[in-house]
Amino acid sequence: MELLIHSIQLDWPVLTPILICSILVVTVAINRVSFYKQNKRDVVQFIPKLQKELAKENLSGAQNLSIQLGGVIGEVTEEAVRIFTEQRSGFSRSFDIASTLATRKLENHLTVLGTIGGVCPFLGLFGTVVRILYTFQDLATQGNQSAAVAMGIGSALIATAFGLGVAIVAVIFYNYFQSVVKHYEDDFNLIKLLFLSFVDSNDDVKSQTSTNIAL
Repeated sequence: MELLIHSIQLDWPVLTPILICSILVVTVAINRVSFYKQNKRDVVQFIPKLQKELAKENLSGAQNLSIQLGGVIGEVTEEAVRIFTEQRSGFSRSFDIASTLATRKLENHLTVLGTIGGVCPFLGLFGTVVRILYTFQDLATQGNQSAAVAMGIGSALIATAFGLGVAIVAVIFYNYFQSVVKHYEDDFNLIKLLFLSFVDSNDDVKSQTSTNIAL
């Protein structure tokens, strides 16, 4: 405890940015966990219901299902129904735009975690190097004092430990949230494939009808 207090008193200019980074990590983590929890939906049960409505060409029913589902998945599906109704030929490109915009919402603030995960170890290392330099300077002016040297080196290592600790937590959250975003992207792709299957089936019907008329 004495070593920690000594480190805070001497190295606060370096420890303060790391402390700010730790606060940012906690803030972003709480924000993203809350956002993902609010938008979590059971796609496994939703997809068969949506498929039945599309099979019956009941687009209003499909839209109502999307509205009832809510969240990011519901918003993307509702937009998919609108695109399916208005421009089936260009469905894929238009849906990709909608899903990309939704993905940006999901990835919001994640770059903060990635940046902190990369920067914090260097902040801690910088503090360690600076404190060791001051320790050697004190050693040169005051002579060989093993206790002072041990205290200085121990204080220097606290900055590195603090920086590494914050960086590890930031990277863990970053990787976890990226996996959550990837899961949402898979859901978007599943919805896209569902709508495209009906676009292709309608095109096949039209093509077959045209062939029969020509014959």
